[in-house]
Amino acid sequence: MTKTSISKDVLLLAAGFAASGVVHLVKPDVYKPLMPRSVPAHHEVIIGSGIAELALAAGLLHPRTRRLAGWGSVGLLLGVYPANLKMANDARKSNKSAFKLAAFGRLPLQLPMIRVALKAARNS
Repeated sequence: MTKTSISKDVLLLAAGFAASGVVHLVKPDVYKPLMPRSVPAHHEVIIGSGIAELALAAGLLHPRTRRLAGWGSVGLLLGVYPANLKMANDARKSNKSAFKLAAFGRLPLQLPMIRVALKAARNS
């Protein structure tokens, strides 16, 4: 693979960030229940993280910005992990099986996403 080509896993990560970024901006209330109490200004953080996801998605697509976007993606994925942990903890108390599956299913998915982001950062 050349430095200008993009691997399918990096392309998939960019697509995931783009989709999630759009949801953050269009339906921010979806994310409010996930916000830990310790995080101030929930609405602003949700909008800001959506903008960051869109910027990272675009950055991952271009070879000149892929390295920086890869490192930014690692940071974002690590930064949102507490929200995923909160979601899983909340799901433990829920009777909704689909919510539990989604909440606990997200946790192990973060690791391969971080691995792909590292790949983009290191191989660009």
